[in-house]
Amino acid sequence: EPRLERAVQRAMRRLEARMVVALPRTIGSTAPTKGLIVQVGRASPAVPALDDDESYRLDVTRQTATLTANTVVGAIRGLETFLQLYQQDAGGASLQMATISDAPRFRWRGVLVDAGRHFIPVEVIKRTVDGMAVSKLNVLHWHLSEDQGFRIEVKSFPKLHELGSDGDYYTQAQVKDVVAYAADRGIRVMPEFDMPGH
Repeated sequence: EPRLERAVQRAMRRLEARMVVALPRTIGSTAPTKGLIVQVGRASPAVPALDDDESYRLDVTRQTATLTANTVVGAIRGLETFLQLYQQDAGGASLQMATISDAPRFRWRGVLVDAGRHFIPVEVIKRTVDGMAVSKLNVLHWHLSEDQGFRIEVKSFPKLHELGSDGDYYTQAQVKDVVAYAADRGIRVMPEFDMPGH
């Protein structure tokens, strides 16, 4: 599944940056005899939902690290745990051997970003999403309107964002980009729009 492949590539890039060495990659259905093996039962919906199965099992031995999950979102969460097991000290680099079976305790694990009161650039929103993924959070609550600003482009009512934002607003394309970026990391975006004078 493309989303799983992108998640594995991101994890490997982060591991390579810490190890300062290139790692070989073989993505496909044939399982290698050593290295990281990721096995997923089924694809997850394109838009993450609160009832997604985020459970996974990670078995790290001397030769292999096997990550097994029912869904792609579960594998994304397991990849974060895999990266947390990597250690580097004066003695060298190592991957802590472990057997971990994990599932979130709470279905809604989120962060509120209040862009209505204070505009936040898209790059910062994406960096926040990356931090959420590392922490295995799954909901970005994006507050987009307040008396300080209406922060999203509305093509049918352009005066909302033109007069209500001082020019600091997100285009529809930028919002779609953030939603896709978050979904790629197993995070759903919950936009919030308040009525004037709430």
